[in-house]
Parts: sequence; structure tokens; C-alpha cells
Amino acid sequence: MTANTMETGDNVLISPDLTGLTNWSEGVVIEVKNNTFNGIVVAAETKDRNVFFGRMDLFKTFGNKEACLKVIEGIK
Repeated sequence: MTANTMETGDNVLISPDLTGLTNWSEGVVIEVKNNTFNGIVVAAETKDRNVFFGRMDLFKTFGNKEACLKVIEGIK
């Protein structure tokens, strides 16, 4: 992963602008696409199975990929 990209399985924080909540929410990237009009669009799923998608600037990466894989297993 480079500083400007995200990959499926990355741990992310999801912006309150996207979730409508007061704080950033934790999630796992489930899809990354390059959209012609919006640039890179990320979809992330939270532990309670809510899925949020939006421009990459609405997400922040954190943690490591091994911890993230454990979260994904918990979601399935």
C-alpha cells in the first residue's frame, strides 16, 4: 500500500460526514474503485455490517493488515 491508495482488507476510519455520527467509525475496506467522476471511491464495512462508500478523502487508514483480517473473519 502506498500513501495515496487503499486496498481491500485495510483498516479504516470512516468520516462522520459519511456516517452521520458524531465520531469517526472503524471499518474494513471491502472495495476500491477508480470512478471517472469522483476519483478513487472506497467501500468499507463496519463491525455491525453497515457499508459506507465515498471518496477516498472520507477514509483514514490505521492499524495493520493482520489485525484487519481478523475483523473480516468476524464480519463473515
